[in-house]
Amino acid sequence: MTTTAPSDPTSAGTSRSVGPGLQALPFAAVFVVFFLIPLGLVAMVSFWDFNEYALLPTFTLRSYGKLWEGCSRLNEYGDLCVTVSTYLSTLRFALGTWLLTLVLGFALAYFLAFHVRSTAVQTLLFVICTVPFWTSNVIRMISWIPLLGRNGLVNQTLQAMHLTSQPLEWLLYSNFSVLLAYVHLYTMFMIVPIFNSMMRIDRSLIEAARDAGASTWQTLWNVIVPLSRSGILIGSIFIFTIVMGDFVTVGVMGGQQIASVGKMIQVQTSYLQFPLAAANAMVLLLTVLMIIWGLTRVVDIRKEL
Repeated sequence: MTTTAPSDPTSAGTSRSVGPGLQALPFAAVFVVFFLIPLGLVAMVSFWDFNEYALLPTFTLRSYGKLWEGCSRLNEYGDLCVTVSTYLSTLRFALGTWLLTLVLGFALAYFLAFHVRSTAVQTLLFVICTVPFWTSNVIRMISWIPLLGRNGLVNQTLQAMHLTSQPLEWLLYSNFSVLLAYVHLYTMFMIVPIFNSMMRIDRSLIEAARDAGASTWQTLWNVIVPLSRSGILIGSIFIFTIVMGDFVTVGVMGGQQIASVGKMIQVQTSYLQFPLAAANAMVLLLTVLMIIWGLTRVVDIRKEL
């Protein structure tokens, strides 16, 4: 008859306490190396001075002061300063993109989750939705130019149908074309989290609402929308963070004529004004964090998940 030695509870407790920490160590290292350290360097450079020839590693608030220079009053034309105007323009793009992608994303996710019964068909439709992501964003944006240009397909069709007498100039290199490109590029970032939330809804709740006499719209508003809040929040965070920092879409679809915060930072770096660009990046980061904080106040994602 063989006996086994009792395990040491102290060593078992130690292994349990050390195990999760060791498992999280590689992820923590990646987070520190690829996020915290670069962010710290950007914050440090934002307090440096600079001239036409070099960076001067001395502590100064010159870049932040220059960024908000003249913003305490309207200029001679009655307009806001460049920084405030640029941030407001970027926020308008972010809000417009968020609203349109939310409507489209929710409708498509609702259709996939509640009207497509077959898992195979759902997978096929998702693959079709992701096909545009197989190519570059720039290529996808450029594909709109032959359609929306002055002599593009849309203008030619409208004139051929005698709906317009001359080409519509606002279709391309305008706020409309930038917003259209944003919706085209980023709607999928809203569809996926909302769809995941809807797939986790207990279908018996919907049946109970219908048995209680609720209409389709009442069931949608009182059952499906509240239970999809986590997906809506995650998709909203994706949209705001991507659009607020974007500069490629504004440059290509705006014809280099429309201002955005990302575009302003890109121009500042091209002129080697790295401390000014870093200060602008820190202000942008704080702005995005405030938006995310406001969204999380509306929906407590920790409870929803």
